[in-house]
Amino acid sequence: MIKLGVDIGGTFTDFACLKDDKLLFSVKVSSTPKNLIEGVVEGIKRIGDIVQFEYSEIERFIHGTTVATNILLERNGAAMGILTTEGFEDVLEIGRLNKTEMYNLFIDEQTPTFLAPRKVRMGIKERIDSNGAIVTHLNEKEVIDKVTLLRERYQVEAIAVCYLFSFKNPIHEIRTKEIIKGAYPEIAVSLSCEVDPIFREYERLCMTAFDAYIKPKVGRYLIALEEELRKMNITAGLQIMQSSGGITSSEVIKGKPVSLLLSGPAGGVIGGSFAGKLSGFKDVITLDMGGTSCDVSLVKEGRPLLSREGKIIIYPMRARMVDVNTIGAGGGSIAWIDSGGGLRVGPQSAGAEPGPVCYRRGGEDPTVTDASLVLGYLNPDYFAGGDILLDKVEAVRAIEKISKLLNIDVMTAAYGIHKIVNSNMSNQIRLVSIARGYDPRKFALVLFGGAGPVHGGALMKDLGISTAIVPQSPGVLSAFGLLIANIEHHASKTYLLKVADVKISKMMSIFRELEAKNEEMMRIDKIPIEKVNISRSADMRYVGQSYELEIPIPLGELNEESISKIVSDFHEIHKLTYGHSDPNMPVEFVNLRIANSYPLPSPQLNGIKRVEFSLNDAQKGFRECFFGEPFGFCRTPIYDREKLPPGKKLNGPAIIEQIDTTTVVYPHQICYVDEAGSIIIKNNGGNER
Repeated sequence: MIKLGVDIGGTFTDFACLKDDKLLFSVKVSSTPKNLIEGVVEGIKRIGDIVQFEYSEIERFIHGTTVATNILLERNGAAMGILTTEGFEDVLEIGRLNKTEMYNLFIDEQTPTFLAPRKVRMGIKERIDSNGAIVTHLNEKEVIDKVTLLRERYQVEAIAVCYLFSFKNPIHEIRTKEIIKGAYPEIAVSLSCEVDPIFREYERLCMTAFDAYIKPKVGRYLIALEEELRKMNITAGLQIMQSSGGITSSEVIKGKPVSLLLSGPAGGVIGGSFAGKLSGFKDVITLDMGGTSCDVSLVKEGRPLLSREGKIIIYPMRARMVDVNTIGAGGGSIAWIDSGGGLRVGPQSAGAEPGPVCYRRGGEDPTVTDASLVLGYLNPDYFAGGDILLDKVEAVRAIEKISKLLNIDVMTAAYGIHKIVNSNMSNQIRLVSIARGYDPRKFALVLFGGAGPVHGGALMKDLGISTAIVPQSPGVLSAFGLLIANIEHHASKTYLLKVADVKISKMMSIFRELEAKNEEMMRIDKIPIEKVNISRSADMRYVGQSYELEIPIPLGELNEESISKIVSDFHEIHKLTYGHSDPNMPVEFVNLRIANSYPLPSPQLNGIKRVEFSLNDAQKGFRECFFGEPFGFCRTPIYDREKLPPGKKLNGPAIIEQIDTTTVVYPHQICYVDEAGSIIIKNNGGNER
């Protein structure tokens, strides 16, 4: 039984292969931005040749991708229109009147009006009141007239429909979709009652508009990928990683592609959490540094932190997602000098094309990878297992552009680039830990991505973290994470009511409605309903607050006693979160939520190889590496990870090479291979486990 996980990154596309639930092999190929599917096909062929399996043997094919995110970042989605309740056409433009830069008089607009200019935002005569009753019936003739105008004059491919209080009664939105599909079946339609049936008009409209904007292009991408897989005789249904860290079928994603917006980083967090548990650490901070960006996330008690209200760029992204903090800090991040003469790194990236200068693919700007090569951390003949030969002479030439402008030597310039990018990543780790009330010193750092193990040791020193973990296949851990994620679906609905006014029968009716919605998604995914795990929760707040806390709700029938317990839990969680609570203040429910999860069998990493190698056997030679003051140049031993004997400690500085990454053990650090096959790095004097 073959299972294949494929994760497309900005520079590389990663593949992890399982046979009978054991990690068999992994490969990296260069991403192909002009046609992402070309890189996928090349990787499948390569891993098939290595592992020697027939494509028809693939039983699961799981995909993580940034294609939806890139559409928003590059602003190249569908031409779309928006239908709103008459009088609310400008909700998208008004937004919340928030400014991300308070004192900037020339700030760019803070709402996503690029999705749909004013001329394609049209009001429809209809009205549902706050209780869900019809005040004004839908004007169906106006719907068809304005849809015709949107299609014929403005050539829209998609339409977002967001009527007032449709989360209370969706009848008008549903009928509008029927009218649009009857007249123009080729138009993609997104309804707010299906995408985000939660109150707060601006956020609901944003989510619905994002969904419509990316729906045609995401749909074409998935259809093209499915067609290519069929040509290769891969009959397994295509599964996709969602922003929440759960997977689902491509059919579900085509209907609601907005759940794909943060698909890319989620697999890495799931894989990092799994690797941490194998090495005995349930509290970890995952750091995934690839060629273009760095994703940081916190895992507490083995569970990644989830967010319900994040951002995509600067716009509200109201969806359940793994809480990942992303910055433009990767191997391809470009070093540059600002107008004040200061050295900066990123967020611009050389990406896969043309890539760093040392790739010899036409890149001209100095990057972090060029600096790593100049410092001696990377082997020019064994990068990506030797698939990419690096040119150190060209890397030096690139870094000289910086050194000459700063009037310093090349090594100092290269080390300065590292210091700055490391500082940027340390700040991101502080944002996901200290800013949320967690002490990073109590967490282990899981390092992965092609560049994570190069830089992680330096971050340990900056943050006072005593332990770092480098899993067996860190360069493809995001792809491996796809193979261990559960199949999940989430549903929610607004239920805005004071606790004293709650009708338990109505609450139970909403929970059953949400559960039925998730069960339908599970049926599409071909999952046996009787084996699905269910959890319930509610967003709650003190009356008068404008923010909520998610409180677990017990399964089974609710009663007055269980409602009292839920309120008591709210007070306790409020105190833990904000440092205070007031049991005398009235509490209200805001939204009800259901999560359905189907756990898949947990695969096993290959585990430690019991081989009779010594440290001398594992050593490949020496290389001069530069570690800055006070160490300067150090004659650094180079080791082959495959031959490292378990339990034997190495003193830094040391370089450990493998096919998908390089691990740098800095001076005053030690490392060893543990029973799970992971490299454990300790700061000298750090607490041993």
